[in-house]
Amino acid sequence: MRVTFVHLDLGIGGAERLVVDAALALKKSGHRVDFITSHHDETHCFPETRGGFPVMVCGDWLPRSIFGKFYVICSIVRMIYLALYMYFTRCGTNVKPDLIFVDQVSQCIPWLKLLRVPILFYCHHPDCLLVQKKSALRKYYRRPIDWFEELTTSLADLVVVNSRYTEKVFRQTFPRLDNTRLEVLYPTVNLSLYDTPMQGDLNDIPLMKSSRITFLSLNRFERKKDISLAIKALAYVISHGEADVHLIVAGGYDNAVAENVEHFDELRRLAEKLQVNDRITFLRSPSDGRKQLLLHHCCGVIYTPQNEHFGIVPLEAMYMRRPVIATNTGGPLETIENGSTGFLCEPTPPAFGEAMLELCRKRNLIDELGEKGRRRVVALFSFRTFQRGLEELAQRLVPHSRVNQRKR
Repeated sequence: MRVTFVHLDLGIGGAERLVVDAALALKKSGHRVDFITSHHDETHCFPETRGGFPVMVCGDWLPRSIFGKFYVICSIVRMIYLALYMYFTRCGTNVKPDLIFVDQVSQCIPWLKLLRVPILFYCHHPDCLLVQKKSALRKYYRRPIDWFEELTTSLADLVVVNSRYTEKVFRQTFPRLDNTRLEVLYPTVNLSLYDTPMQGDLNDIPLMKSSRITFLSLNRFERKKDISLAIKALAYVISHGEADVHLIVAGGYDNAVAENVEHFDELRRLAEKLQVNDRITFLRSPSDGRKQLLLHHCCGVIYTPQNEHFGIVPLEAMYMRRPVIATNTGGPLETIENGSTGFLCEPTPPAFGEAMLELCRKRNLIDELGEKGRRRVVALFSFRTFQRGLEELAQRLVPHSRVNQRKR
């Protein structure tokens, strides 16, 4: 089977990690896989996309925004361009796919349907919920876009969501798609990365050695990730007698993304305001190897996003035997067992701070919760489980008989 992934921007993020893992899973199952995208910067991407799969970049000349606005419209245009490019270059050729895997932007699906092959749409989260609609003008601007998203999502041959939480949100957001069957396919963690021997050190982070206990926050530098909650929780911990504690705030950072630059500075100013800047280390875009070292050497992971669609970081942390402190919302409700593999808390500094103090004062809990977390990830979220689930969905859409018929 030939599977083509249509993805807007093949950079570094949760959505990109998902499609790369899906491609790896299908390739391991014996299928031919390729990507078509509007942007692929080989200095800012997952290493598997540098030579691991054929990647075709089309439409990178199209604007991402117009005077800093209309990002959504530009994204839709770029994806439709990809769909039309596929139609005019692949229809009737031997590189026409047997299955198309699309995510994030459903508005390109009507044009992909011209290829007359099954389409699997992976919904990380309804796009219309990712945008704040504060003004009346923005609401009117978004109304046709949101309607078009609902309509085009219904055209996919199969809609897959990343969690039961996202399934519930999907039903609430798109009531007219009540009859649309949804499949839940949990994302996986690239566990092989964390099984490789660790290389390098963290000698450039002096606080790692001098502090009795270190917590790690691992998220992109975006406001919706609520990283400030981790900094405020640290201040709470210090104010309650645990001065010898260290917080590492690490995550994806792109100089070309204004929000990354602005929010990074906002967080540093917040640390100074709360007088905890001498207990915090900020790290931008750590490599996979460095991330492995950070997870290994920390005592617990602080995961602050609210209503996160799924969340890969808790799985990475639990596999590395590290307890996770997360909000009692969204995906973490399905990945973390409260009191068994970590703590699910109200998204407030005192609630997070008390959970951090629990780990500071009961060090045996770190190993106990960590071991249970690793077993949970292996049982429910391993790559093999993900591969098997995706293969079943692919075979349902494209039976062996149809693939064999095309080969004749």
